Formats: sequence, structure tokens, C-alpha cells
Amino acid sequence: MIVDVSKKILIVGLGLLGGSYAKVLKRFGFHISAVTLEQSSIDYALKEGIIHEGTTELDADIIGSADLVIFALYPHVFVEWIGQNQHLLKSGALITDVTGVKSSIVYKIQDMLRPDVEFIPAHPMAGREVSGVENSTGEMFRSANYIVTPTEKNTPEAIETCIELGRLLGFANVTTLSPEEHDEMIGFLSQLTHCIAITLMTCNDKENMEKFTGDSFRDLTRIARINDLMWSELFITNKEVLLNQMDLFLDQFTKLKTMLQTEDVEGMREMMRHSTARRALFDKK
Repeated sequence: MIVDVSKKILIVGLGLLGGSYAKVLKRFGFHISAVTLEQSSIDYALKEGIIHEGTTELDADIIGSADLVIFALYPHVFVEWIGQNQHLLKSGALITDVTGVKSSIVYKIQDMLRPDVEFIPAHPMAGREVSGVENSTGEMFRSANYIVTPTEKNTPEAIETCIELGRLLGFANVTTLSPEEHDEMIGFLSQLTHCIAITLMTCNDKENMEKFTGDSFRDLTRIARINDLMWSELFITNKEVLLNQMDLFLDQFTKLKTMLQTEDVEGMREMMRHSTARRALFDKK
């Protein structure tokens, strides 16, 4: 479906990700509309040519004409929107999302959704330390990963459309995982890393440290500038997985601490060699 540029795309939630999707997809010739809370976001997107039309209202014509609807909302808002407003979607519409957790919402939405509308979940592993449509850019997709998380309720056509969407957006790597596999991966690769960054920034409040820091601390804490509302919700909705990942981290940190206490130099060096070898796998090619 996505290759047909006559199809209309609606983005619900015109922030950083929603705006970035709009910028890229509009270049392909798709008709892009948006529904979002702030009129200033609509005004900016129209002025900059990011969208063709937009509204802060539940406009039945705009929503009802969309063939593909991309939800860029917080998880609980996404669920509430579907519960309250799915009657506005056209029959045959395909919807997808950008939500950072899956198991807690995917099945809930698919169970409540009308049978003539399909939800194929996805997660763009991309972001910046700023927010808002004014900071949107498709460039952040170029070296990022895009994960499609289908269930048994999804059709092959919807899965392929979502995969193709990721490719059109320019993601470096497009893969598929189950919602459960996704949440386990994301608990380690994203949520745990944010927990570590938060902890580093709050465990020592000595004044003027910013005047003496080096790049290693800046690199480790880049993601500590965090949207507390969104990330606290993501942590809670993936609570059990994240707690398990935190335990794994604490176990390894304790091993390193014990090696230091006992001056086990060879043990530390072996751990460092393992770390170096593992890190090389993550280098962007």
C-alpha cells in the first residue's frame, strides 16, 4: 500500500518523530495531514511545508480520509485515543505507531480495534535530546534501526507495508521481532542505558563538575537530558523486563567492584577485553 503515493497519510502527534516522518514521506509525494494538541505545531508545520493540512480538533474528514495513520503518542494516550476515537477511521485503514514499549499496549489495542481496521506496531529506534516538530529531521533515521513487531492478528500485507515504511523513511536496518522480544531488547539497549545515565548524573552533586569533565562523561550521560513524563511511563510499562536487566547490570558491576577490592588485575583486564570485543560489534559501519 505504501508505495502508492495517492494514499493519504495521517500523523497523530506532531512532535519530533511525527514531524520527522512527515518531512520524509512528503518528499515522496504522499499527502500528509496531522492531528496534534498545539496549534503552534500545526502553524509551524504548514509554514515550513512539512504537512499539507493539520488540525488540533478531531476532524472527521481529515481522520476519515487517511489510508495510513501513524500514531506518535505516549502509550497510554495512544490506547485512550483508539478507545475513544476509532470510529472516525475509515474502513480498511492501516495504523502503526512509534511507541517504545509493545507487549503492554499492542494486544490491548488489537483486541479493542474494529475488525475492518488493522494495527501493525513498529518502533523507530531514533531520537534526539530535543523535542517538538521544529527540531524534526529525517537525518536521524539514516543510521538508526526500525523494528516491526507483528502478532498473529497481522496480515502479511500489513507487515510488508510496515517494513517498506521503515525502508522509505531511510532506516539503516529494518527488522521484525515479537512484542515480547522487542521489550526484552529495548529493556537492555535503551531503558537500562537511560537508567544508568540518570544515575550517573544524580549520584554526585558536587558543584562545578561541569568545568572539569571530559568527553567520556559527556558521552555516557548524553541521554540523561530526559523527558521525565515519557520515560517514567516507559519504565513502568516494561517494569519486569527492566528490573531483570537492572539486576544483570548490578551483578556485573558488583563483580568489577569485587575485583577492584581484591586487586584482581587479571580479572579486570579480562572483563575489559571482553568489553572491547563486544563494543566493536556495535560500531556503526
